Amino acid sequence: MTTTASTAEAFRVVPNPNPASDERRAEVLSDLKFGVNFSDHMARISWNAEDGWNDRRVEAYGPLPLDPAASVLHYAGEIFEGLKAYPWADGTIRTFRPEENAKRFQRSARRMALPELPVEDFLASIRAYVQTDRAWVPTAPDSSLYLRPFLIATDVFLGLRQPKAAEYLVIGSPSGPYFAGGVKPVSIWVEQDYHRAGPGGTGAAKCGGNYAASLLPQMEAYARGYDQVLYMDAKSDKVLEELGGMNVFVVLKDGTVVTPVLTGNILEGVTRSSIIQLLSDDDLKVVERPITIDELREGVASGDVAEVFACGTAAVVTPVGKMGSTDFEQQVGDGQPGPVTMKVRQTLTDIQYGRAEDTYGWMEILA
Repeated sequence: MTTTASTAEAFRVVPNPNPASDERRAEVLSDLKFGVNFSDHMARISWNAEDGWNDRRVEAYGPLPLDPAASVLHYAGEIFEGLKAYPWADGTIRTFRPEENAKRFQRSARRMALPELPVEDFLASIRAYVQTDRAWVPTAPDSSLYLRPFLIATDVFLGLRQPKAAEYLVIGSPSGPYFAGGVKPVSIWVEQDYHRAGPGGTGAAKCGGNYAASLLPQMEAYARGYDQVLYMDAKSDKVLEELGGMNVFVVLKDGTVVTPVLTGNILEGVTRSSIIQLLSDDDLKVVERPITIDELREGVASGDVAEVFACGTAAVVTPVGKMGSTDFEQQVGDGQPGPVTMKVRQTLTDIQYGRAEDTYGWMEILA
């Protein structure tokens, strides 16, 4: 398939003939909600088996015409990513480690038998999109334009085969801070009946099927009064994997930080790898290894486990205050966000919003 490098200038812009009014945009930006409102445009690249990636453009946000036999509707041929465009005090709009998202997007595509989008096209698409709709980037403290690149198989065929046509798009939603009233600990339900992924499955791919499978246990967790679901491995039902959409970390009393080792069942989070780097550079020992639920429970009960937190693009770092299952309920520490959790969260968000020097070169200018 074609892998020609591209830049934002390679995207032709077809202006939305009916953009939101200034008043409507101001209304959205003054009442930010995650994933509810979207900007005027979307970036798009088409793909087919004959021509490869083609027709790079930014066009009006709107419905997608799909044939009823489009393979995405029958065989779930789709993947997605999530990243943010951050407003900086110097007037620039920047994003966090987009090349890592681009590489993961390629890995997800490979696992789902979809065409692999060149890293250059991924980066150019978000630049072209943000440059077109930069007026939709909110400027309120800790707000951002959440970016959602995704790829769907669109060929018209009922049968199992690698798709011969696909569409790649980027849309964006102005979003406020995940914790509007300040960082709050969440409660997690330790799920031992349902599993998010299994050996050889799609756990490491960012595809909708993984999230669809987590919806029922998430709804059941809500009904029990819990905020999130922590999944065990499908083989032994005893080894921690990840939350429905976040990676998990355990902070021990001696300062060691432990996180589940990547096995192919767990999504390789960009935030996860960044936190490992930050903790290590803060002279904390970080260990990637299997963690059993029995070890976690015993550690929480004895005080050897001081903190538990989860991480991901949307919430960045989320402290865990309570965990429970059908046969136990435990408070983690004093139930409040711990010092290691809050320090790494502050360090990371300060880099993302330009409040601290980016010594890692993680931030890239989009507009």
